[in-house]
Amino acid sequence: MKPSAGKGARTTIPKKLTEREKIQRKELKRKKKQDQLLKRVQREFEQVERDKAARVEIQVKPVAEKDQVSTLSIAVPGSILDNAQSQELRTYLAGQIARAACIFQVDEVVVFDDCGTGNQATEKLGTIDTSEGSTSARRCCVQLARILQYLECPQYLRKFFFPIHNDLKFCGLLSPLDSQHHLRQASEFQFREGIVTDKPTKNEQSSFVNVGLLNDVLVDTHLGSGVRVTVKMPPGVDLKSKRIRAKVVPPAQPRQETGIYWGYSVRIANSLSQVFTKSPYKGGYDLTIGTSDTGTNVQEVQPRSLKFKHALVVFGGVLGLEPALDNDNKLNVDNVEQLFDEYLNTVPRQGSRTVRTEEAILISLAALGEKFDPSTKPNEFTSFEAIPQSQDTGIQQYAFNEKKPKQAPKIVESSAAESSKMVSSDDKMSKFD
Repeated sequence: MKPSAGKGARTTIPKKLTEREKIQRKELKRKKKQDQLLKRVQREFEQVERDKAARVEIQVKPVAEKDQVSTLSIAVPGSILDNAQSQELRTYLAGQIARAACIFQVDEVVVFDDCGTGNQATEKLGTIDTSEGSTSARRCCVQLARILQYLECPQYLRKFFFPIHNDLKFCGLLSPLDSQHHLRQASEFQFREGIVTDKPTKNEQSSFVNVGLLNDVLVDTHLGSGVRVTVKMPPGVDLKSKRIRAKVVPPAQPRQETGIYWGYSVRIANSLSQVFTKSPYKGGYDLTIGTSDTGTNVQEVQPRSLKFKHALVVFGGVLGLEPALDNDNKLNVDNVEQLFDEYLNTVPRQGSRTVRTEEAILISLAALGEKFDPSTKPNEFTSFEAIPQSQDTGIQQYAFNEKKPKQAPKIVESSAAESSKMVSSDDKMSKFD
């Protein structure tokens, strides 16, 4: 039974629409359906255009050897980690070297053993995978190389290439490199680093690559799973598309085409001689520089006088480069200075008795910057809007995300207003302390 309306209850009688109002309502419904249909057609058209852009054939221009961008390499002894007093300090020391290499756009970091093969036989050796394959070396060299590789790798790829390891236990303490090739998911840059997946493809001559987007991209090359590759995507492609087609390119291609810094490679040398003999560049290094407090004053070197195609700067350990020469049986020179084209003192008139290796790297690369004259300079990078900016991380990001305190109510009393004007600048800045 329906409840009956009580006393005083009012019943609303629906208003009868006029013919004019009925026509207007039908017209509004018809227009609304038409707008929805137009929007759907527009979305489908835009999706078709994005799919077309994702399938655009990618052009990669081959670069002659003489036109390839000049490179800068540094060589660091792994024994400097043994001078650290704790595991945390060992990790922090390696992080300082990685930061210096990134700041000065170093292309290759060579970790060499300056203690000789005799000590390698008695100490426990470690193994690490580099661009040259699996390499065995002393633990200090392997740990330094592994941390350098870890920091250089984009964050979205680290879980694939770096399983839990004792050498990386304290890497959470380190400052990130925030390198230009560490792209975010929304970064619309045409080059990306990725890892080949084991996802099956319809074509046996293709592979899927995880490049840090919502969906994997398809490359026209069949590669084994677990390989790190550099890919080039079509310009202006929709990053959320499921049909992106990319092309595998050499790791130096992004810097060659756009001038962007694309990180460094890590190589291990079991002796000082292997730093020179196992160079990955054709013809080796055409400019080698040794650093020592007994070398020539770097201020006496003329600006733009150090011409090179592939330059190498070698740094010594706690006792300098001399122990590395003494422990290498393949080097037949009497003085370590004879190994280099230039033997420079990059910290003249130093106030401290010693300059630590991580400090020498920063100081030396800064001092040598105006002395270098590369034969082929990279293009000036201008596409900063396509990569993460400084405001994406750091203190500015913290300031953006910080919750603003509620504003206090305005005080009408004149005495309170006058006292607020007397607040010192130190009190105003106390919240930043």
